Amino acid sequence: MKRLIVAVACAGAWLGPAHAEDGPLPEAFDAIETIVVIYSENRSFVHLLPDYPGASGIAEAPEASVVQRDRDGSVLAELPAVWKPDSGRPDRGKLNPPVADPAYPLTMPNAPFRIDAPPYNKPADILTEVPVHRYYQNRMQINGGKNDMFVAWTDVGSLAMGNYGGPGTHLYQLARDYTLADQFFMGAFGGSNFNHFYLACACSPLFPDAPESMRAVVDAEGNLKLAPDSPKSALDGPPIWVQDGSVTPDGHVINTVQPSYQPSGIPPAKGGDPALADPAGHPLPPQTEPTIGDQLSDKGIDWAWYAQGWDIALAYRGVIYNTAGAVDFQPHHQPYNYFAKYAPGTEARDKHLKDMEEFWDEAAAGTLPAVVFLKPDGKHNKHPGESTMSAGDLIAGTIINTLQRSPQWDHMAIILTHDENGGFWDPAPPPAGDRWGPGSRIPTVIVSPFAKKGFVDHTTYDTTSILAFISKRFGLELLPGIRTQFGDLRNAFAFGSE
Repeated sequence: MKRLIVAVACAGAWLGPAHAEDGPLPEAFDAIETIVVIYSENRSFVHLLPDYPGASGIAEAPEASVVQRDRDGSVLAELPAVWKPDSGRPDRGKLNPPVADPAYPLTMPNAPFRIDAPPYNKPADILTEVPVHRYYQNRMQINGGKNDMFVAWTDVGSLAMGNYGGPGTHLYQLARDYTLADQFFMGAFGGSNFNHFYLACACSPLFPDAPESMRAVVDAEGNLKLAPDSPKSALDGPPIWVQDGSVTPDGHVINTVQPSYQPSGIPPAKGGDPALADPAGHPLPPQTEPTIGDQLSDKGIDWAWYAQGWDIALAYRGVIYNTAGAVDFQPHHQPYNYFAKYAPGTEARDKHLKDMEEFWDEAAAGTLPAVVFLKPDGKHNKHPGESTMSAGDLIAGTIINTLQRSPQWDHMAIILTHDENGGFWDPAPPPAGDRWGPGSRIPTVIVSPFAKKGFVDHTTYDTTSILAFISKRFGLELLPGIRTQFGDLRNAFAFGSE
């Protein structure tokens, strides 16, 4: 009988990261023939697992990272209101003065709290407001690892400090049954688009000719520059920026930009090629950086990116960003659609970019490729404001249940992770990386017949650790952006009688 491995936390002690092993994977890893990555959305580690036994949660966090500070560095006397969606948001206009949303408490104590308990009373099966989750804001909220400025730089007041607790989710149960990585950080600061690129290429897309209207305006310290009329205190409203752009002043894409290929949030030009976005909308030029998909193909290893709603989005634009419809397809979550190698009409596109409907059939038949990436649509990916936490948790659980019944399960490793923190607070200081990340800590579970059971892995990982694991398992050269100082997931596994 396999022994149960349990990591136990000392009360009040922050569990620091464990040492990451390096070098080639041991030969035993050859037993893993199929790697599946499920890419959920927008939740920090303590937002979903605030008090998981053996993990570094809220109780173990340093007090200095729990207590939130105002924009001038002083301790907030209370947490502010949740502002209505248009209050100071760069993408949706401004309400001036800001308006508090009466659906939420007007104030809260300066501490983390349960969203699904009084006085919030927002269960996991209803939508909430959407915290800002962008590159510069995430860096400023982390504040050099102190994590004490999440409320100061959010646009949803107290909501940024909220969490869901308890064992009633698929995520929690999978963590109990397999390996939970409690020091896993999102690859890039900020939002989904950038972090999807990190899962594909571990790189920052380039847009050297982006118009000035798309470029962020930053101050002397490299932070977003506040507008003169921006509220001085978080208690008075969300910050207002001079220009919160999607491109850095030197031409790197760090927030959402639409692809040049359909499906795109930019429609085709009138009378133009229906497979392309209208250039007048300033889509991101096709990218040419090497991706993990390219490397797998060069090695003759089959792989696919399965996106929920892909086929219908190609045929009918009405499902793109359709938050009110049955399908809410989000083009900025499809990283390979940004690369020239996967342009419309190419063999690589037809072979590797698939609808998720094909996944269900292939999983049941045992014909999945060696590497699988799965992307639920906006209704099912956990993204606040579009998907409920419960809906995203349910589809992830359903996918894993399907894979466990697949003929390929006996030689499979599943990585259930999240693209980024969604603007929600987490107390873990991100490890030192580079200009682009890592950002905040995110929930990640490794599910496999070979995964350690009931184990909390304290090794430092980030999104590029997934690419390192895939690369080492299949003998690929590591992409330049992979952060080799972090682990490659090997510590999550045990083979034989371990």
